[in-house]
Amino acid sequence: MTGNRRLRAVAAATAAAGLLLSGCTPGEGGGADTTLRILAGSEVADLEPLLEEVTERTGVAVEMEYVGTLDGMARVAAGETEDVDAIWFGSNRYLGLLLEDGQQVLAEENPVMLSPVVVGVAESTAQARGWTDGAEVTWADIAQAVAENEFRYGMTNPGASNSGFSALIGVASALADTGTALEVEDVEEVAPELEEFFAGHAITSGSSGWLSDRYADLAAEGDAVPGLINYESVLLSLNESGALPEPLHIVRPADGVVTSDYPLTLLADPSDEAADAYERLVADLASEDTQRQITEQTWRRPATPGVEPAGDAPDLVELPFPTHQDVVDELVGRYFAELRRPTRTVFVLDVSGSMEGERIESLRTSLGALTGVDDQSLAALSQSFHERDEVTLLPFSDEPAEPTTFLLGDEESAVRDDLSERIGGLTADGGTAGYDALADAYEFLDAEEGAEEFFTSVVLMTDGEVNEGMEYPDFRDFHGDLTEPVAGVPTFTVLFGESDAPEMTELAELTGGRVFDAREQSLDTVFREIRGYQ
Repeated sequence: MTGNRRLRAVAAATAAAGLLLSGCTPGEGGGADTTLRILAGSEVADLEPLLEEVTERTGVAVEMEYVGTLDGMARVAAGETEDVDAIWFGSNRYLGLLLEDGQQVLAEENPVMLSPVVVGVAESTAQARGWTDGAEVTWADIAQAVAENEFRYGMTNPGASNSGFSALIGVASALADTGTALEVEDVEEVAPELEEFFAGHAITSGSSGWLSDRYADLAAEGDAVPGLINYESVLLSLNESGALPEPLHIVRPADGVVTSDYPLTLLADPSDEAADAYERLVADLASEDTQRQITEQTWRRPATPGVEPAGDAPDLVELPFPTHQDVVDELVGRYFAELRRPTRTVFVLDVSGSMEGERIESLRTSLGALTGVDDQSLAALSQSFHERDEVTLLPFSDEPAEPTTFLLGDEESAVRDDLSERIGGLTADGGTAGYDALADAYEFLDAEEGAEEFFTSVVLMTDGEVNEGMEYPDFRDFHGDLTEPVAGVPTFTVLFGESDAPEMTELAELTGGRVFDAREQSLDTVFREIRGYQ
């Protein structure tokens, strides 16, 4: 297992639940005397080692609950924050659009660090395109390279990660070139250019850190695309890690970027204890010593004036953020419906006898919820199946069933009803031939045409150990004989019930996928989280 893959495994194991970062709990003495509960985006997870040191200095333990950016903001706007004291996302700007006039949700916010979303370009590609030696490169230049079929890139899913969300806002604003905040009519105007730009989007992910790890793994195997859109700090860290055979040249588009300021934000009506903990934590994080630690350890730019950034940090043109929610909704809605590649997913589903009862009902309900959306929030819309997506169901028990594929239409499409009916008809019985079914899924995908037109993945959900047919070593040998492009299709494994966690983790690593844990959170939450990685 590579270092990057170990990091992903740890992230998967801890992402589901709140994580107390200090080894000391309040009342033990000599360590923390209070705890601040924070709802956070995964992009601040790399601060965990530093926060443990902060706890030692301040006596404030930090309990982090990680959640997708749009999901988290929707939760805050809906007032579903009884179990948290503060929030910490890449930016609060979209949250500001969600709040109604007079809605008092936030008490105080303090930016902790800065990182713009920029473009990493393989050094040889950057030189070939004339993008080095101080050249002024714009988003339009990058779009032109995509149109000439000479540039492809990785970027996170805007519905799941703030870096992808910021990139989408930045690219659209720059291409509109109005000099003011994006408006709905601007989105309509630049839609053809955006579609051309996103034709180059070849690798996706639900988090900026996982995308960076995945890119490094592909680069080590000689399979990386030449570009990576991500936080400047992530790209600098990736270069510094030495994990890339060829370093990334950092292109900071001359026509502007969207910068995250990571505001640590106290929620309204805090308890005296939470307000005191917040004040102590912010004072330490804003201090020159801690700011110096942050920039040296994470390559982000300091938020406190006078502290020098650890990496190259030239001045940038900051693009205006939209001022109306309908603009963002229009842009993100178009992204999923028209601009991005559709998804092609094979759901390999355990319907063995052990799934009978609540488990099969949970599977029906959770997967069925993705076929249509009652919740009209942007987060929920981005996690559902979209028009043009291909969904294949491959249930298994003693043996795999025949795969059934559904090509999704719009929200009124009868295909969605057919898919819902098929999911609702799943019944539990028999043994668990999971690897036979997984092999069938890869053979099915290998026979399909047009792989380059989709984000393709397999989702394996099982609640127990495989006890029929092929065993894991057999599947590993089978997978080793696959050729591209199907060999590069990731399997996202779902831990549920008594499934074999070590084996599911090894399987995910083998295929370049990720483990999702439905033992500590609902299957519904896990399926929606997986959509962020597709």
